[in-house]
Amino acid sequence: MTTRILPAVGDPDAARSVTTLLSQLPDAEPAAPVGDSTQLIDTLARLAGEAIEELPEVVLVHERIGPVPALELIREVSLRFPAVGVVLITADASPGLFAASMDAGARGLATLPLSYEELANRVQAAALWSTGVRRHLGTGGDVFTGPGGTVVTVTGAKGGVGATVTAVQLALAAQASGYTAALVDLDLQTGDIAAYLDVQFRRSVVDLAAITDISPRVLSDAVFSHDTGLALLLAPGEGERGEEVSDRAARQIVSALRSRYEVVVIDCGSQMNGANAAAIEMADTAVLVTTPDVVAVRGAKRIVRMWDRLQIRKAEETVTLVNRLNRNTEIQPPLIQRITGTRMSGTAVPANFKELQGVVDSGRMHELDPRSTVKQALWALAGELGLVKPAQGAEPRGGGMLRGDRGSIGGRKRRGGTTSGGGRK
Repeated sequence: MTTRILPAVGDPDAARSVTTLLSQLPDAEPAAPVGDSTQLIDTLARLAGEAIEELPEVVLVHERIGPVPALELIREVSLRFPAVGVVLITADASPGLFAASMDAGARGLATLPLSYEELANRVQAAALWSTGVRRHLGTGGDVFTGPGGTVVTVTGAKGGVGATVTAVQLALAAQASGYTAALVDLDLQTGDIAAYLDVQFRRSVVDLAAITDISPRVLSDAVFSHDTGLALLLAPGEGERGEEVSDRAARQIVSALRSRYEVVVIDCGSQMNGANAAAIEMADTAVLVTTPDVVAVRGAKRIVRMWDRLQIRKAEETVTLVNRLNRNTEIQPPLIQRITGTRMSGTAVPANFKELQGVVDSGRMHELDPRSTVKQALWALAGELGLVKPAQGAEPRGGGMLRGDRGSIGGRKRRGGTTSGGGRK
């Protein structure tokens, strides 16, 4: 049996050493090393999107991989791609690290400097485990086999540009079309999703921050089930408690949500911290909301540059949504695209706050009139991003009706490529 191996090694010298040893293993088919955590997850997601059989049996994770720390990366790979055996390569052979790596989901640990015999044994054991899991998955249709649900983050160029309204409507569109959807408030100090949806809650995202292994039961205890069917994970009522949610906690929370829901929409607010930065880095799509004015567009440019400096997300991988646009606005989407270097959404939201005033004041954003031009624009954006199922009997490329709603939708996004509506991921 041929064992496909994907090394994730950031250091060039270590990568050459690992590649040399792997080439000597019998029946091994090593792939070219990937240099960082983002490239590893993207590669696995692309392969899993084609078929589970396309995934490598073994992934080797070097201890100095980045920007996501090795143990957190192992945990994410194990949650999203349970049929892949992960081996940690490290110079630390202490019992503490061994236990931590096993808790994260690793199937073995190879110590540096690498020896042929140890690496061969670890790879063989992980490959046998992976083969057994795939055999089980092949006979159990209800077992999760895919790369996980779609994660979309929504960030405001500055406060008050409409990021929360956008996040709420995207999640509502996904839920109404038939997907299981979760809406997460990672605007940890000033989150307003609970107010927009008239929710009284006891538990929040903070309750998951200190938990190292988030089981489905633990997750369901922290999630609020809204009348619309949305699963809500809300920001804490006391803003100062938001500091308890670290970037590591955010990664675990997002991974747990991704494994349970088909669509996860995260409101990241307009203030950057470790938690929402981790979410944006992990997201399949990052939406940046701006209004067509100088201050907001400058804020959008500032955020995009900061994400690039911190290696969170490249400008061309960000989708910018223009809110409150009208024909008389001097700053139009093509100019914003040139300024920010991002990809513009095919949909712009018209300036019509009167439609929102009543539902905002009453906290009933989910009852926004289906005839609202704002709602129709945001639900069209949901279709463009691949967050909704085409309505039964509707053309895959066209708009449609969602359970009596008049939100225009597009086609489902194909992972790693384009949407059926023509947008690039």
